[in-house]
Amino acid sequence: MTKKVIFPMTRVHEPLRVDVDIQNGKVVDATVGATLFRGFEIMMIGRDPRDAALLTQRICGICSSAHAVAATFAMQQAFRLSPTLNGQHIINLIFAADIIQNQIRHFYVLAIYDYLKGPNMPPYTPRLEGDYRLPQKLTDELMAHTKEGMLKAMRAHEMLAIFGAKIPMQQTILVTGVTEQASADRISAYLGILQELTDWVENVYLYDVAVLADYYKDYYTIGSTKGNMISYGMFPQPITGKREFPSGVIFEKGKVQPLDTSKISEDIRHSWYQDDQETRNPIEGTTVPDRNKAEAYSWIKSPRYEGYAFEGGPLARAWISGEYQRGTGVMDRIITRAQETLKICRMAQDWISQLVPGGPTLSKYAVPMQGEGAGLTDAMRGPLGHWIKIKDSKIVHYQIVTPTAWTFSPRDNQGKRGPVEESLLDTPVANTEDLIEIGRVIRSFDPCFTCAVHTIDAPEHKPPMTL
Repeated sequence: MTKKVIFPMTRVHEPLRVDVDIQNGKVVDATVGATLFRGFEIMMIGRDPRDAALLTQRICGICSSAHAVAATFAMQQAFRLSPTLNGQHIINLIFAADIIQNQIRHFYVLAIYDYLKGPNMPPYTPRLEGDYRLPQKLTDELMAHTKEGMLKAMRAHEMLAIFGAKIPMQQTILVTGVTEQASADRISAYLGILQELTDWVENVYLYDVAVLADYYKDYYTIGSTKGNMISYGMFPQPITGKREFPSGVIFEKGKVQPLDTSKISEDIRHSWYQDDQETRNPIEGTTVPDRNKAEAYSWIKSPRYEGYAFEGGPLARAWISGEYQRGTGVMDRIITRAQETLKICRMAQDWISQLVPGGPTLSKYAVPMQGEGAGLTDAMRGPLGHWIKIKDSKIVHYQIVTPTAWTFSPRDNQGKRGPVEESLLDTPVANTEDLIEIGRVIRSFDPCFTCAVHTIDAPEHKPPMTL
C-alpha cells in the first residue's frame, strides 16, 4: 500500500490537505482536511446585526455576495421584515452575477488544466504527467477559450458592480433591499452585459464542457458519491418568497423529499473544536477552537442531515429539480455547473424585465431588541446557512455552515465519511507521483479554500510537487 499526502492542494481557494491510501492502482482510503481556521463566528459577537452582511463577505472573495445574501435572510427572519419588490429582484441580480462569474472562473481558471496540456512555458509548467486525451487542435481551441473565460468572468463582476457598487464584497445589500436605484441606465447596462454573457455561455462554455466530457467518459463514474443531495433553494421571488431553485433532499438517488431544517446538525468528532456535545443544530452551535484535539484533522465541522453526509451544489440542484439525473461523478458536476450557468443567465433576463424604474428599493426599519433567524440559501457550491441570535440589539450568537463544509466534511462520530472523502474511494491512479486523477475529482466539487500556494516539499525532501 502507498500512502500519499497532498498539501497544500492547489487551484482551490484555501489550504487543503488530502491523505490517500493507494493499493493496486486505486484509492482505498482518503481523508481531506481544511488547515485554515476562520473564526468569523467569534468576531460577530457583540456587533450590530447590520454588520453581518458586510463583514461575513470577507470569508471569501470568490463568492462574497453569497454571504451577504445569507446574512440578510437571517436578519429578515430575526427582524420579521421583507424586502421591497425592486430590492429583492436586485439582490437576485447581484447574486446571479456573482454565481455566473464563479462558474466561469471555476472551469477556465481552476479545473480545465487537469485535462489540457498547455504550452511548455509558465504558468502551464511545471505540469503533472497524465492522460491528456484531447487532440492538439481541440487543445489549442480550448486553451484560447481559457483567456476568453477570464475576461467573461471579469465582465460578470462588472455587471454585479452596477447594482452592488463594487466587487468583491459588494456594498449595497441591506435587510429590506438595496441602496442602489433601479434607474434606466443601470438596467440597460446590466442587460447589455448579461446578453453578452448569455451568448458566450451558450455557444462557448457549454461547447467546451461537451468536448471535455466526450473525451473523458469514464469520469462520469470516477468521483461518484452515494447520491445524497441537499439544497436550501435559491433566488426567492418578491411577495410569494417562492424560490426559483427549489429546496429539498434526496437520499441515495431516490425521490425528492421536503427539507426540514431541524434535522441539520454539525458534528465535531474529527474537527479541531471542543464542546460538551459532539453534535448540535447550528442555532445552538459553538466555535471553540482546540488545535491539539486528539483524532481531529480538519477545521471544518461535519454538517449532517438526519445523521448522513450530503452533497450540494449545481449537481444537487439539478437532481432535486429533476432536470439532470444521469449520475454523481466528476463530469456530472462539470456539466451541470455549465448548464446551470445558462439557466441563471436566462432567469436574470426575466428578473431585470420586472424591475420598476424609479421604484423603491428599500423600506425603513429598526434593529429589534431581540430576535432569532436562520438565513438559508444555496450558493455557488451548495447550501449556505447563517444562524443569528440578537439580544439588546447586538449579536449574541452567530454560526455559519458553508457549502464546502457539507462536501469536504471530515468523518463524524459514527465514522461516516464526508462526500469528497467518499468520492475519492476507488479512484484509479496511474502514477502515484503525480496523482492527477485525485485533482480532477476534488476540483469537480469547486472547493472554496482561499489562499492556497502552489508547491510543496514532500517529507522525503523530493523536489516541489505541483498539483
